[in-house]
Amino acid sequence: MKIGILSTGIYIPEQFITGEEIAKRAGIPPEVVEMKMGIKRKPIPGDEDHTCQMGILAAKQAIDRAGIDPKDIDLIIYIGEEHKEYPLWTAAIKMQEEIGAYHAWAFDVALRCGTTIMAMKVAKSMMMADPAIQTVLLAGGYRNGDFIDYGNERTRFMFNLGAGGGAMLLQKGLKRNILLESEIMTDGSFSEDVVVTAGGTKQPITYEVLEKGLYRLDVLDPEGMKRRLEQKSMDNFLKVVRGSLYKSGYTEKDINYVAMLHMKRSAHQYVLKELGLSEDQSIYLENYGHIGQIDQILSLELAEKEGKLHGGDIVVLVSAGIGYAWGATVIKWGNSLNKGE
Repeated sequence: MKIGILSTGIYIPEQFITGEEIAKRAGIPPEVVEMKMGIKRKPIPGDEDHTCQMGILAAKQAIDRAGIDPKDIDLIIYIGEEHKEYPLWTAAIKMQEEIGAYHAWAFDVALRCGTTIMAMKVAKSMMMADPAIQTVLLAGGYRNGDFIDYGNERTRFMFNLGAGGGAMLLQKGLKRNILLESEIMTDGSFSEDVVVTAGGTKQPITYEVLEKGLYRLDVLDPEGMKRRLEQKSMDNFLKVVRGSLYKSGYTEKDINYVAMLHMKRSAHQYVLKELGLSEDQSIYLENYGHIGQIDQILSLELAEKEGKLHGGDIVVLVSAGIGYAWGATVIKWGNSLNKGE
């Protein structure tokens, strides 16, 4: 049973912060931000750009592009962040109401910036197992840039965090943009390296912790994390790409396009080189920064607009998320009968 991507949707806020402005706030040279970190600019939320709301706007776009009735959606999986309009809140149920998916049921999932890849795997499994689930909406928003203190050099690798929303409609029996196989890895040795220390059960919000700025993201053991992550990160990144390809019956030589999250420029180039790909076979998101788990959807949309995707292409979506999690999934783009199949 084939499951394909029916449509996607993207919402990007109108406001941006430039790499030069980030450099000024952080007290570092602009060329470090623009060239090494790879941030020429990134979107930041406006007054109405709330997390779930950005996902709703992206979902409505995906529904309009697909030309379907929202009442035909059977399941909604919210792929946004824990940071949303309200704490202790199931955003997917709000989304269900706002888009008019009155016949669906809904739930939230989270794997940090690996959520979209994970949700695609979950959705595919559920659709295969349950005859009643024919059409699934994955949608959510992201604005974890709210938690960045540009004066904290321990969090420099997260200065690229931006804002936006993304959506993807999956449909059973669709014979185009076919979801193939996924590979996901997690490593709990990094689970408490990057956290917001205040606001949970260990350290509730108080006036004192707010004054100390403990409501922002921080790295508790920066040297230890860097040492451990350098040994594993790129290896695991490549491992999930190759693992998803192997499960799908392909190798890295078959890749036509990689929809990759935003990371520092040298890391992006390293992955392409190791996979034997040219820079034309991906898009470096230097004008968007890192919109968390929305990056893969954004990359797909940009690639379509730029004519980088063709019928029969093998496309790999790849992510990495704090925690630490790595994930990749393979898509056979276009009509499944293309390229001799």
